[in-house]
Amino acid sequence: MLLIRKGTPDDLPQALSLIQELARFENALDEVVTTVEQMQVDGFGPNPAFKMIVAEFNGELVGLAVYFLKYSTWKGKGIYLDDLIVKESFRNHGIGKMLFNAVAEDSVLLNAKQLHWQVLDWNENAINFYKKYNATFDNEWINCKLSDIQLNDIIANNKTNESI
Repeated sequence: MLLIRKGTPDDLPQALSLIQELARFENALDEVVTTVEQMQVDGFGPNPAFKMIVAEFNGELVGLAVYFLKYSTWKGKGIYLDDLIVKESFRNHGIGKMLFNAVAEDSVLLNAKQLHWQVLDWNENAINFYKKYNATFDNEWINCKLSDIQLNDIIANNKTNESI
């Protein structure tokens, strides 16, 4: 029987396995450095940084949505969907739709004004999935990021007497 529910710390080993499966598919497995222990602290500690909804089939995690609150000075509260994963052998059974709809429902409950996510430009299956929701695909903005090493370099090279 398929169950869509909130994730728990006990789900983290299987969740990380699904995350690694997605990263392998995206040719980026070496970029996954998160551990179960780190996810436990980050997601289930005193100040959770993310929420997780899982799809469970007969005790096995077959799908996962990881998302968190973000803020836009133009729009207000929003949700960022970091991962929407369905195990390959369970795709095309509506599980992705159930997970996505659960995130959308939580977004409404949190009074979010927008739901954001990224999709790789070569992932046609994912693009077609999101097109069914009439999602807006934004080709105008370029994603930028800094690693923890780069952030530490900025701090080391820009010591000031000011504190935040």
